[in-house]
Amino acid sequence: MSAAQGPVVAVDGPSGSGKSTLSRAVARSRGWRYLDTGAMYRAVALAVLERGADPSDTGAVVATARSLRLEPGTDPDDPRVVLDGQDVSTAVRSPEVTAAVSVVAAVPEVRQLLVELQREIAAAGGIVVEGRDIGSVVLPEASLKVWLTADPVERARRRSAEYEAAGVATTAAAEAGALARRDALDAGRTASPAVPAPDAVEVDSTSCSVPELVSLVLAELDRRSGP
Repeated sequence: MSAAQGPVVAVDGPSGSGKSTLSRAVARSRGWRYLDTGAMYRAVALAVLERGADPSDTGAVVATARSLRLEPGTDPDDPRVVLDGQDVSTAVRSPEVTAAVSVVAAVPEVRQLLVELQREIAAAGGIVVEGRDIGSVVLPEASLKVWLTADPVERARRRSAEYEAAGVATTAAAEAGALARRDALDAGRTASPAVPAPDAVEVDSTSCSVPELVSLVLAELDRRSGP
C-alpha cells in the first residue's frame, strides 16, 4: 500500500467493544472511507434466513452467498448495506440475524467471497476497516492494526442498550450470554478465527471516551507514518 493511496487502518475486536463507533469517528476525522465487514456477513445471514435456509446447511449458505449482489457503503456518516438492490441496513441488525451470523461467517467459502470484495474496496487506501480478522487475514499489510476490547459486563451493557434503543426487549444478562457464545464461535472457527494480529495495538475501551480513543489511534498512526 503506497503512501499516495492513503493509509489503511484495521480495527478488530469482539462485539460490543466499540469498533463501529471508533472506526467511524477515526474515518470522519480524516475524511476517509469506512467499511463495516461485519455488516457484509450479516447481509449474507439475512439472505439465508429470508430464503428459508438453515444457517448450518453449508451448501445452502454457499449457494446463497454466491447468488447475492452485495454493495456495502463506505460513508462513515451513512454506512448503508445494499443487498440485491434493497437497503438492508436496519434488517441486518435484527436479533435473528445476530444469532445466525457467526455460523454463516464460519463457512470458508463465504469468507473467501467476502474477503475478496473487502480487499477490492480497501485497495485505494484512505479507509478504516472494521471486523474480526482484518489485521490478521484480510489486510495484513494495513498501516495500523487495532485490537479493541472491553470488559464483558460493559460490552453486554452496550449491546442491550443498542437493542433497547431500537425497541427490542432484552437484558444485559441475556446479552452477556449471547456475546460469550458468539466470542467462542468466532475465536474457535477454522477459517480466519477472530484473534489479534501479532503486531496489533491492543486497546481497552471500557473506561475511555470516544475522543480519547480516536486521539490514541490517530497518534499511533501518525507516529508510524513519521514526519
